[in-house]
Amino acid sequence: MTAAALMAAVRRRVLPRRVRCYATVEDLLADRDGLEIGGPTDLFRRRDLLPAYAIARSIDNANFSRRTVWNDPIRDGASFTYDARRAPGRHYIVEATALTAIAGAAYDFVLASHVIEHVANPLRALREWRRVLKPGGAMVLVVPHKERTFDHRRPVTALAHLEEDDRNGTSEDDLTHVSEILALHDLALDPPAGDFEAFKARSERNADNRCLHHHVFDTSLAVAMADAAGLQIVAVEPTPPYHIFLVACNELPGQPLDNARFLGPDAEYRRSSPFITDRPRG
Repeated sequence: MTAAALMAAVRRRVLPRRVRCYATVEDLLADRDGLEIGGPTDLFRRRDLLPAYAIARSIDNANFSRRTVWNDPIRDGASFTYDARRAPGRHYIVEATALTAIAGAAYDFVLASHVIEHVANPLRALREWRRVLKPGGAMVLVVPHKERTFDHRRPVTALAHLEEDDRNGTSEDDLTHVSEILALHDLALDPPAGDFEAFKARSERNADNRCLHHHVFDTSLAVAMADAAGLQIVAVEPTPPYHIFLVACNELPGQPLDNARFLGPDAEYRRSSPFITDRPRG
């Protein structure tokens, strides 16, 4: 083995694997103040795929309830501990679609990992997250790709459906998708859900627990959703085992959106995606 190959092997063993878009994220988040919707999130920790916690100056948190299936009990105004080497932020108990306690243009960035699929009205949520962003501020979304999750039997949601939810003001007590979920959810890939009867009972109480995936994503839907929400996309990276990393910026006044290179059939992510259904056909 050459010296260069040896050093590369050592780096692979010592350094954590990071997504390629991390360099872009680092430029947008380093020494800046942010808000995480949901969380804290392992993917954003120091030795994970996108170590946002290590580079931010401060991060606050918004969760829909004092008690969720993912967190220990929290209270509004309490400390949000996201990194042992950073001062804690603060918790807000507030809906993702109505961050009423937070002023407009309050943050340099917003993080949300595996959150948007749990929101009944994603476009309304993204508009609200944009509201609390400064002009040109960054948004980092991680969305589950259906192909390797318990959603793999369900059809990808159409953008028109998300737009209809937005027009109709769909609220978080919506159970429109429950019949489809009960028929097609792969319980073998979701052990915490229990057996069918336990899963059915939990799903019918979704307004309290928010466990349902209302909508089902592939990368093209994630991109189209961000575009429809008025975000300028800067990076898209489908990543094993089932993540779609999407980095975008809040639209700047006077600068029209131009997401054409991410929206078309020749988008770069399609050639490099690990997910079969993302790849170019033919």
